[in-house]
Amino acid sequence: MTDAVTFPTPGRIPYPGGCVLEPAPYALDWLLKWPADVTVNGTLHAAVPVFPLLRELLRDPAAHGLTPEQAQAARDRFLDTAGQALEAEGGQRAWLEREVR
Repeated sequence: MTDAVTFPTPGRIPYPGGCVLEPAPYALDWLLKWPADVTVNGTLHAAVPVFPLLRELLRDPAAHGLTPEQAQAARDRFLDTAGQALEAEGGQRAWLEREVR
């Protein structure tokens, strides 16, 4: 079975360094704005911010031809992959979980 919503795994977060912002808060902000190609039931959404699109899918799955379970599965996959990227920068997956609520 293929996923109804697909998107790539976020790679290493491009932290610019310096003393302006710590890596973990920067990583969270970057992940909340991270653009990628997302496919929803075969429809490509090119270079869209993944997190806001996922929130839209969760809010009204039927409007995008999804079941609530499919939208939830996409959310869970985002939290898993983005959470790993965030933790690599010293952040916590719980930060992302709070944003999705």
